[in-house]
Amino acid sequence: MPSTHTIRWLEEPEEKDYLAAHSFLSMVLAPSLLSETIAALRDAPLGHWAAKDLLRAAGLPPLKPKQSAEVAEKLKKIKDGVPISPVLLVGGVRDYLIIGDGYHRASAAYRVDEDALVPGRLLWSS
Repeated sequence: MPSTHTIRWLEEPEEKDYLAAHSFLSMVLAPSLLSETIAALRDAPLGHWAAKDLLRAAGLPPLKPKQSAEVAEKLKKIKDGVPISPVLLVGGVRDYLIIGDGYHRASAAYRVDEDALVPGRLLWSS
């Protein structure tokens, strides 16, 4: 059953989100593509997807607060009305969507309401 908490989102991802995406993506993308991908993510269009669909497209289960202190922290921010950052996504690299940054935020949104719309920047890679 959906929570009564409204998820507030920042207008744009924060600089630390791009740094985190760079760190994660450095393990799944060729080094020759990494800097260009991060730069392109900054200009990628902003979209909104249901939390359940985002996680399903990435082939990832929603993390539980007991599994992740970061999910618990995001849930507290949501409860307190503190905006959280949009996610950074890369599609078209493998069979699944890659969450470059924001898996914990998407999981927290799912825990509040699996149909909650999660904003983010989605870059389609060729």
